[in-house]
Amino acid sequence: MRAKKIILPLLLILTSCVYAQKTVRVNAIKANDYGVVYSLPKTSFVVEFLVKKTTYQRGDFYPYAQRYLAVDNPITENRVVYTLEGIEVTNKGIPDKNNSFMVEFRSRSVEPYVYLREDGLITSINAEPENVTEAMRVIPANETVSENPRRFFSQETLMAGSTAKQAELVAKQIFELRRNRNDILSGEAVNMPPDGNAYNVVMEEINRQEKALTELFSGSLTTEYFVESYQVNPENSNIDRDIIARFSEKLGAVDADNLAGEPVYFSLVRKTPEVTMQLSERDLKRLEDKLTQGVVYNIPGKGELTIEFGNRKLKSMEVDVVQFGSQDVLIKQMFDNNKQPVKVYFYPELGAIKQIIQ
Repeated sequence: MRAKKIILPLLLILTSCVYAQKTVRVNAIKANDYGVVYSLPKTSFVVEFLVKKTTYQRGDFYPYAQRYLAVDNPITENRVVYTLEGIEVTNKGIPDKNNSFMVEFRSRSVEPYVYLREDGLITSINAEPENVTEAMRVIPANETVSENPRRFFSQETLMAGSTAKQAELVAKQIFELRRNRNDILSGEAVNMPPDGNAYNVVMEEINRQEKALTELFSGSLTTEYFVESYQVNPENSNIDRDIIARFSEKLGAVDADNLAGEPVYFSLVRKTPEVTMQLSERDLKRLEDKLTQGVVYNIPGKGELTIEFGNRKLKSMEVDVVQFGSQDVLIKQMFDNNKQPVKVYFYPELGAIKQIIQ
């Protein structure tokens, strides 16, 4: 019999990283009455702030920056500035304690089994779970501070009796480094590097010394990037501009109740119409029986997610939300084929069916 694939496409937002977890195979055997207990998730969102920390450090000779090196805007005070460089949102399923079920197989089925994540969420039935490549967030490299410039001071500079005299001598040393570099570049240096490797070593050393000494006048800055994470757990209703955190230029990301920062607003609006059913006792009993006699899975609804900061939208996207959707069941009889067991793959973060192969 030729395999038939049923693909159920879903919008799955995994923009920053995949929360990869180990999976474990659970066999349906006589010892567990041919049943495996599993959980379905509810949707949560992990909001990640990419934060840049910039440290400004003034140089010892900053008052002489314009006079000796024609630097018009040196750093004149030490300070730290935080900026919000970007926001990413990840759809993360967390086990719903109110939605645990048992998938039952007939005793004569051929070695039925289920793969579960460590947290109990179902990933596949009668099939190895698909490999999920963990997507790594790319964070810009940090810029480190230059080394101590005083180790390059000449003896005359070290013995100078005033800061002004030291600044004058260091400025002369900087110009001498620049002159040496220009001589090497033009091929007019008295002692030219003998080969390409020596050339690179000499030029790197000149550049290193010039940078360190120049920062005594212009000042230096270092940058550091890091990620702050916040988790939002929606209910089955809309979220209207909840403050999930605050951000301050002086403090960076802070808690929502810290008024030192400007608020970051999170909104989530249901796009899938909510269906309300008036069921009789008999119909309600039938629905309950249906949900206990097969494989229950989620059909997520759609929502519009928005994040605002500083009077502008940083994110606006359509997302899958389990709490805005419904549930359905794969009937038990689907798994009774002894010769060719049905394989089912799930989106673990949603509890929705990704693919059925029969």
